[in-house]
Amino acid sequence: ISYKEGKTLMAGHSKWANIKHRKGVADAKKGQVFSKLIKEITVSAKMGGGDPETNARLRTAILKARSENMPKDNIERAIKKGTGEADGSVYYELTYEGYAPGGVAIIIDTLTDNKNRTAADVRSTLTKLGGSLGTTGSVSYMFQTKGVISYDEEVHSEDDILEAALELGAEDISSGGGIVEVITEPGDFVTILEGLQAAGFKESTADITKIADTTVTVEDNDRIRKVLRIIERLEELDDVQQVSSNLDIPDDYEDEEE
Repeated sequence: ISYKEGKTLMAGHSKWANIKHRKGVADAKKGQVFSKLIKEITVSAKMGGGDPETNARLRTAILKARSENMPKDNIERAIKKGTGEADGSVYYELTYEGYAPGGVAIIIDTLTDNKNRTAADVRSTLTKLGGSLGTTGSVSYMFQTKGVISYDEEVHSEDDILEAALELGAEDISSGGGIVEVITEPGDFVTILEGLQAAGFKESTADITKIADTTVTVEDNDRIRKVLRIIERLEELDDVQQVSSNLDIPDDYEDEEE
């Protein structure tokens, strides 16, 4: 379901299996999530300063950290590392593009203090599991960067979120599988998220992420599992911050472990 007149929800982001899968991976690795958020806060503070009021990227990173219940001290230490008040590593932002089985496009965003290690880890993970590393620009043209905020429909009603989100300037709202998603432009993400929080809505997930314009439908369950395994293994790498793909999981797909 897509509500905003004249717009349709971008292809590939209404498949709730993808969202549930991503959330399950994150929940299972809370310690690793903290580590990755600390890197993001540190880099954000280094690039734009330690004041979240004037540094939108830092503000976004802090909001994500708070949503994961990261202790305030951890957040403050990460900011100090970024601003040079405490010793810290120098991180580089690198993006890799590649393919998984079935022609599924994958983008891997990383923050690393060792470029050679990260490149080797990403390449090895892809090739060992049947994927391949592509050249710069080989798949990135298929994706747009958007803010995505999701809510549990059992906690917050779809109609209430719809009204509040559109009033705040959200680009699109969609629902399905018990989840309501609010889509925003990246520059509006923090304002809309904070506005919805102030209105009493508690998000399940909130992130600025890459969304595919068009998707690849993989009908074979074994091949879907192979793609998901690649995504999981990449997400487990310490230097990887985010993995995006254009995989379209059929509604009737069931994981072998379920």
